[in-house]
Amino acid sequence: MVKVEEIKDKDTSQAKSIYSNSEASESTSSLSSVSTTSSLGEEPQESFTERLSALVDIVPPKTRKSIADKVSATTGFFTKSGKVLGNIVWVVTTSALLIGLPLALSLEDEAKIMAQERELEGQREGQAMLANPSLYPQATPGSAPQGGLVPPGF
Repeated sequence: MVKVEEIKDKDTSQAKSIYSNSEASESTSSLSSVSTTSSLGEEPQESFTERLSALVDIVPPKTRKSIADKVSATTGFFTKSGKVLGNIVWVVTTSALLIGLPLALSLEDEAKIMAQERELEGQREGQAMLANPSLYPQATPGSAPQGGLVPPGF
């Protein structure tokens, strides 16, 4: 951390002129002492957190409290929102597993049963056709249909 020391010149303290400005001389002396104590080539021995904690004195206490309250309120809001969102996701997921999965399995079983019924119906029709051929007349090659529509050109 940078130490600021006020250095008073002997000349300015002894002879005060009406043309001299004490505020200007104090600010220039403090600036010069700061600039002489810190050199550009040296690395500071303080960390970022130490520098940040040193800035606390710059912000007034009322503003710091206001900022801290806002950060606390925002953190609380996001914490509560995260918990509510997590509960909603949990309810939706467990509902999907407890209701949706058995429903999907039963619909799949129903589709399998319907496919088996159609297959059995097709087999019955095939057996009925083989057992009673007179119900289904077969066309012989070279015989013309007797009656019915004949397309042009035949």
